Amino acid sequence: MRVLYFAWLRERIGAGSEDIATEAATVADLVAELAARDARHAAAFADMSAVRVALDEEMAEMTAPLAGVREVAFFPPMTGG
Repeated sequence: MRVLYFAWLRERIGAGSEDIATEAATVADLVAELAARDARHAAAFADMSAVRVALDEEMAEMTAPLAGVREVAFFPPMTGG
């Protein structure tokens, strides 16, 4: 699975993307798995109220299943102006 990070998530993790093998059933499970990897991932996912997720380019909730998903993107909420 390809995991993409945008904006300050990318800065905290130190990478824009990574390919991972996971057994996570939901987005929340994946977040817990990623946060447990190291301090950078833990810092990026410390406040999930400030993180949005898309699965295969479709907005999703943290409870969404990952079965069949090829790409997960994490990013901060969009702001208008």
